[in-house]
Amino acid sequence: MLVNCAAYRHGRKVADVPVNEIHTYVPQDDCFVWVALKDPEPDELDAMQVEFGLHDLAVEDARHGHQRPKLEEYGNTLFAVLHTIEPLENELEVGEIAIFVGPNFVLSVRRNARRGFAEVRTRCENEPALLQCGSAYVLYALMDAVVDRYFPILDALDSEIETIEERIFGEQNTRANVEAVYAVKRKLLTLKHAVSPQMESISKLFGGRVPQSCMGLEDYFRDVYDHLVRMNQSIDSLRDTLTTAISVNLSLVAMQSNEVGKRLAAYAALVAVPTMVAGVYGMNFSNMPELHWVYGYPLVLGIMVVLDCYLFYRFRKAQWL
Repeated sequence: MLVNCAAYRHGRKVADVPVNEIHTYVPQDDCFVWVALKDPEPDELDAMQVEFGLHDLAVEDARHGHQRPKLEEYGNTLFAVLHTIEPLENELEVGEIAIFVGPNFVLSVRRNARRGFAEVRTRCENEPALLQCGSAYVLYALMDAVVDRYFPILDALDSEIETIEERIFGEQNTRANVEAVYAVKRKLLTLKHAVSPQMESISKLFGGRVPQSCMGLEDYFRDVYDHLVRMNQSIDSLRDTLTTAISVNLSLVAMQSNEVGKRLAAYAALVAVPTMVAGVYGMNFSNMPELHWVYGYPLVLGIMVVLDCYLFYRFRKAQWL
């Protein structure tokens, strides 16, 4: 589906352009065309390939999707793949945006992403001085928007981890806690798979041999790279926190098991001591002292009570009961 197609000259929008008239603007040196597609049909991509002279391999990647975030050069054309991350119920939905950038055109192909980039187009049109830099500035704006959308997700995961930590120390449902920890860990891994490869890709746009179309915008791409580095460090820190949370949860489980074991041992001792006394008293030997004594029975019961009271006192003092 065609979302938008417009031509820009000297940083300002010239007109919305029909697809069949793109070829009249692309050859103009002071003009570039910005086309946005969402989940396009094969014939739509084929038409864009003809209009912009796109490489077969890049078009094939954009057509099939499921690509790792990357940045490739095909002659004068850059081909970038970025992952979009959107929260969906208790999971993170991974989308994809493929961007073709040439000297006089930008083509973005969005797949499996519910949220569009209309605000990026508005932002660029409100900054004509920067939009004069051409199609490379549009590439920067799209990259910056994708990266900025990661931060609220990371903040939400941080809050979720804090909630889990409170539950670990406040509840006894250890299975639910472990399941919650691993659910957050999967989300962090999804975000990690989107962030790390993009760091490698964007680093090609400001260090070393910078593509000709991106000359002059190195500081902007470096800013996006800095955001990704900060985010990558935060993800690693949160993953370490989750690992610690799992260790703490297991330690608490062991402590609870130890407490239960001590309580059971204490109750067993309270039962075992009277049983021992009763066992000795019940042997019924003929010459056993106090066997026929009238006070023998109450004396033995009294000894049992005294011993159990003493044991109960010692166990409470040791916090076993």
